Amino acid sequence: MELAKHFIRTNVEPEWMVLCLLPVLPPELRPIIQIDGGKLMSSDINELYRRVIYRNNTLADLLRTSRSTPGELVMCQEKLVQEAVDTLLDNGIHGQPMRDGHNKVYKSFSDIIEGKEGRFRETLLGKRVDYSGVLFFFGVFFFFFCFCFFKEG
Repeated sequence: MELAKHFIRTNVEPEWMVLCLLPVLPPELRPIIQIDGGKLMSSDINELYRRVIYRNNTLADLLRTSRSTPGELVMCQEKLVQEAVDTLLDNGIHGQPMRDGHNKVYKSFSDIIEGKEGRFRETLLGKRVDYSGVLFFFGVFFFFFCFCFFKEG
């Protein structure tokens, strides 16, 4: 309810919070590397994308193949797609983060962009400038991509 009140106070339309297209990082930012013995090592984000694609394709198959698919099954699969997208954007947002076979937490979009080693700070803003100030990046995915939040102080 507080979120709805905040939207009303700030003239924010709820539909602005809905992603119609999922951003896909270019391949050079999510590499697949061949290591010793011919094994492949992939960026965490590739696994998170794979889960989104798999779950979305499963939902599409359910909707396409049978008109008699129970509504509860479709809703359950829609929830799984939403959870996969949420994990891609911010792993751990629903509590327990997704982990790989070695119990290592997968890095999501928010993990990639936030902090001193984050992608934005490292490559996009890693240039020296003649300004005084400090900029902190933190992973918050409920804001619009045309805004940037700055921590004061």
